[in-house]
Amino acid sequence: MQSVEQEKTTLHDPDEVLKHSPFHDQLEKHCRLRNWMSWNGYLTARVYDTLASEYFAIRSSCSVMDLTPMEKYRITGPDALKFLNRLVVRDVSKLKPLRVTYVAWCNDEGKILDDGTIFHLEEGEYRLCSQHHQLDWLLMSSLGMDVTIVEETHDVAALAVQGPTSYSVLCAAGINGLDKLKLFGILHTELNGFKVMVSRTGYTGDLGYELWTEPVNGLALWDAVFSVKDSGLYDIRAIGLAALEMVRIEAGFIMPGDDFNTAETAIRTGHDRSPFEIGLGWVINFNKPHFTGKKALQEEKGRPIKRRLVKLMVEGNKPPVDSFLYDKKKGQRVGTIKSQMWSPILKANLTLADIEYHKGKPPAEIWAEIYYQKELEWQVTWARCRISKDPFLSLIHISEPTRRTPISYAVFCLK
Repeated sequence: MQSVEQEKTTLHDPDEVLKHSPFHDQLEKHCRLRNWMSWNGYLTARVYDTLASEYFAIRSSCSVMDLTPMEKYRITGPDALKFLNRLVVRDVSKLKPLRVTYVAWCNDEGKILDDGTIFHLEEGEYRLCSQHHQLDWLLMSSLGMDVTIVEETHDVAALAVQGPTSYSVLCAAGINGLDKLKLFGILHTELNGFKVMVSRTGYTGDLGYELWTEPVNGLALWDAVFSVKDSGLYDIRAIGLAALEMVRIEAGFIMPGDDFNTAETAIRTGHDRSPFEIGLGWVINFNKPHFTGKKALQEEKGRPIKRRLVKLMVEGNKPPVDSFLYDKKKGQRVGTIKSQMWSPILKANLTLADIEYHKGKPPAEIWAEIYYQKELEWQVTWARCRISKDPFLSLIHISEPTRRTPISYAVFCLK
């Protein structure tokens, strides 16, 4: 048996070009720059106030971001776990209730379609979150299984509360039980009379939580979090997609569609990528039963890798936007920079780059060709690059957040 439900609840005007999230009334008040953009059909702020203040809110205090536009699917039924375990490359058969795990899924050729997270909400009930729309693929993959797939993107309001003081802020807002919530854990609780699900997850590489509730409770949830700011003890800021882009690069998190072409969007042969080519080989579990793409990935595993998405530090302070990369010894182009940012904390150019490998190894010496504008004229310079195997920014939390130690201290390391 197979059933599908879509968009049960809509809190927006159907004539709107871009939908408003349940938090929009507050988002509009905070967005002083009116720097809006589209995210998955929702009106979303790129920058609210200043990019610097939003970045440092994530790294130094507490930031709040609207996650409602993220694609969300409720998956239930007798074959729900069987379906998910065949869909993704990771073994999720032992994912316990109230736990979250990171996953990726491929087509039959072993090329990445998307990555995301699976939430085991309660016994036999799951939520799959993804960057891009996946309903068609989920339906095709579930043929012959007794599973119900509900697209609930518009039925769940979500906030990301991230930063070193996020624990303290949420405790002060009235959320209890966070002291026992471990990384990738889920907590079902109540706040001011309405239900809230809290997960210790995020996309910043820092201490943080994600709050999930019904859309009708959206503004009440927002007000509860920001009411803590009135005490004067905490700085809490709304952040947009631009600040999130910065911190996710620092943490080494990849973005489908930005750092690599997905199998669904790639137009030409050879421009899609496998998990091995984007650094996700560690997610694949070949010991579990059949999953989509398993045969192709097994064959690829035995061959030397030909290209790889790597974390690349570029010397100097010129932004290497879309720069070509060269093997200095051979004088050949070997890759392209996909995402880049200047880290205010590390004082360095950090990038994610697609690089060609030879016999399974990267070039020994990589240089970036950087074009930049100076006094209305374009200039060109060359900068040496270095591959980092570890995240650029290592956040080492000295202790689990508790009421006695509310602030999570961090150590920043340039690898």
